[in-house]
Amino acid sequence: MESRKRKWLVSLVLVAGVFMGVLCFVVTAFAAGYPTRPVKIITPFTQGAATDIFARILSKKLSELWGQQVVVENCAGEGGMLGAVAVAKSAPDGYTLLVNSAAHATNSALYSKLPYDPQKDLIEIAPIATQPFVLVVGSSAGIKSVSDLIAMAKSKPGQIKFGSAGTGSGTHLCAERFRLTAGIDVVHVPNEGGAEANADTMAGKVAYWFPPVAMALKEVRGGKLLALGVASAKRSSVLPEVPTMAEAGVNLEVSYWFGTWAPAGISASVKDKLAKDIGSVLSSPDVRLQLIKLGAEPMSMTPEEFKRFVRNEIEATGRALKAAGIEPQ
Repeated sequence: MESRKRKWLVSLVLVAGVFMGVLCFVVTAFAAGYPTRPVKIITPFTQGAATDIFARILSKKLSELWGQQVVVENCAGEGGMLGAVAVAKSAPDGYTLLVNSAAHATNSALYSKLPYDPQKDLIEIAPIATQPFVLVVGSSAGIKSVSDLIAMAKSKPGQIKFGSAGTGSGTHLCAERFRLTAGIDVVHVPNEGGAEANADTMAGKVAYWFPPVAMALKEVRGGKLLALGVASAKRSSVLPEVPTMAEAGVNLEVSYWFGTWAPAGISASVKDKLAKDIGSVLSSPDVRLQLIKLGAEPMSMTPEEFKRFVRNEIEATGRALKAAGIEPQ
């Protein structure tokens, strides 16, 4: 009897081993073959926004690497929440990805009730890049320096307007930190995205805003916007003539980062392939050059490292919001 039991157990173990082996083979083969059809990258901001710019750089190179079309879809609105919800509720098969910015951390810290759970419904894949914010005004506004802007705001308390890419976005939070540090009373005018905030600033509908460098670089170089200061420890390599905010007399240092997420439930093998391929794309010389020309620095982390980074950013953003007197909504 004992002998038959041992044989039965051995047979069971062998069958289980064969099953697991086949399962691992299928999963590995699936990952190796991925993607077998077009992949969609959703960015939660408008076309031309900094997040959109980085998403399109990534999509182009992934298309070349995979031999599959990788399309970017703009799903803007509600400070980046609409696009995030769309990805969070999509099938976790690797064919719908999210390229978002630090707005992911801001929304997590700012809103107590979201239509999705940023830390449970989405999974971190890889970071993309980081860059500083830049304070810009309309070139015809007559404001030539940070001190000019502060003086004007103090002479007209509650009358000067500033734009953003949406309530709770990184551009909003940076501007709030500037307001506190400079000691000015100004009015927030949120937009659906960065392109609209640029347009409003150029048209004089708002006096200023704080886009990431890439978002306003074309307009600054074209003379439509005037950059007054970059919120970084050192001057930007793409705007070397623009002083840092510290040099302009305001202690403000804020960077903006971008990354890639997928719906929770994605297989570990596909997640790892995505992380590996995105890392490979970002380390290629031509992509690094593109990022540098945009005033950005490439970032490199494993999915686990990126996850820890995002959690830390959520906590840090929560502290910054509290310091700015912005209560969770």
